[in-house]
Amino acid sequence: MRVVIAEDLALLRDGLIRLLSAYGFTVVAAVDTGEALRAALLEHRPDVAVVDVRLPPTFTDEGLRAAIAARAEAPGLPVLVLSQHVEQLYARELLSDRRGGVGYLLKDRVATVGEFVEAVRRVAGGGTAMDPEVVSQLLARSAPTAALTPREREVLGLMAEGRSNAAIAGRMFVTDKAVGKHINNIFAKLGLPQSEDDNRRVLAVLAYLNA
Repeated sequence: MRVVIAEDLALLRDGLIRLLSAYGFTVVAAVDTGEALRAALLEHRPDVAVVDVRLPPTFTDEGLRAAIAARAEAPGLPVLVLSQHVEQLYARELLSDRRGGVGYLLKDRVATVGEFVEAVRRVAGGGTAMDPEVVSQLLARSAPTAALTPREREVLGLMAEGRSNAAIAGRMFVTDKAVGKHINNIFAKLGLPQSEDDNRRVLAVLAYLNA
């Protein structure tokens, strides 16, 4: 699995290279600026990109903007944001593109190496990997919260983290059947009809966070 890394801190960048390489990934480029990131993404078209939000020269949102720009030219390119900050405006723009996997993790909240590696693989496979704090901040400013019950919002938040029905059931202390019912209600309220082509779990998360 081919990976592009964008991180301005040399020690962390080298650590990510070594970590992902140890788990069988091939790091095809590791860059430290937004401009270099966009060029690397379009040149290599990796299976997934691991991107910090704040890169030189201004250390504001160059990484996220570069990833969004690259996805515009390479639709569906999977991007996992790994940052210390929640950049809400551009996070929403990234999530609004329903093609390809997306994720947003906060560096200081990644509990284990295994959790991080699993998130990289999930995003590369077209899924989502969202930190609960990121989800919380984005949901707090999303318009359609009134359309869902508190329980449905809780289920959707756990879906955004990439959890399966069984994992959600275990977390909420309910049955798999109850979780399935909540998810079907969420799909209906968000206007996501059954389809053989689209991953409705991903569409539900993206539609809700981008509303």
